[in-house]
Amino acid sequence: MELDDLLAVQHGVLSRAQALAAGYTVDRIKWLIGSGRWQRVHAHTYATFTGPLTFAAQVWAAVVRAGRGAVASHRTAAYLDGLCDDPGPLIHVTLPADRYVGGKVDGVRVHYAYRLARSRHPAATLPRTRLEETVLDLVDVAPHPREAETWVTAACQRRLSTPERLADALGRRKKIRWRPMVEAMLVDVADGAQSPLELRHLRRVERAHGLPTGCRQRRVAGQRVIWIDVDYERYRLRVELDGRVGHTGEGRFRDHQRDNRATVDGYATLRYGHSAVFADPCGVAVEQARVLASRGWIGAVRSCGTECRAPMIINETGRQGAPEL
Repeated sequence: MELDDLLAVQHGVLSRAQALAAGYTVDRIKWLIGSGRWQRVHAHTYATFTGPLTFAAQVWAAVVRAGRGAVASHRTAAYLDGLCDDPGPLIHVTLPADRYVGGKVDGVRVHYAYRLARSRHPAATLPRTRLEETVLDLVDVAPHPREAETWVTAACQRRLSTPERLADALGRRKKIRWRPMVEAMLVDVADGAQSPLELRHLRRVERAHGLPTGCRQRRVAGQRVIWIDVDYERYRLRVELDGRVGHTGEGRFRDHQRDNRATVDGYATLRYGHSAVFADPCGVAVEQARVLASRGWIGAVRSCGTECRAPMIINETGRQGAPEL
């Protein structure tokens, strides 16, 4: 590859070995750096321009510094593929397990993997892991299950992958943290749960308390298409689960329009955010159960654990249209 073409691909970043192969001498390289025409980014890694590096140039510098076989991975690859909106403070790269980068590389976290030949994206111009492998890498290092949930649901919510593709990639991994949870989660995501908030509602509100099974992410066509987070169509009850994305500004105005139309059509709408579903799932279950009972549900609310008071609250207050539990 010609030097100009190489620099175009690598966003102006060059290794010492690449510069020497292109005909530069050691003295010439030293002069270019000393005169300020080039910048030293890492050891034997240069930016052939002045001024700040773009994010892509920073990633290329880390990949070039790490050397043969290196790819962007983890949160860095996630940001490059649109899986997250913040690249974080470090550049993450992964190397084959039989290689080693000596010394500390400022601003770079180096990982090692035996499976890199399979997880490397085959066509990305900026070398990085395949999206499904990136998701699973992030799940594997997640310190808390909620963070693991966030990566899996983000990949599906942003239409970057599917539960089926993620399950296929998961099946090829011998070891990974949170495996049982992720396997169960992928089934739930395939059924329509698209965020940690929706997963929490499905598991800790609906299933844990024996409520009817709602239809998730139901598409309703009319003058304009609307999406219902959880629809209990038989009981004409809709539950909307509001995370931050899509429910501010114009999104909040659309929510109000949707709720008003639902009321006109005879539907009740309950709306919950993170604070309710994560902090008080039992309280949410009680509210839903009361509305469902008033609309014909005759099931029994069950306790989700030793400290759950949902059945007791229902018994104390009574339920319209349903027998006492």
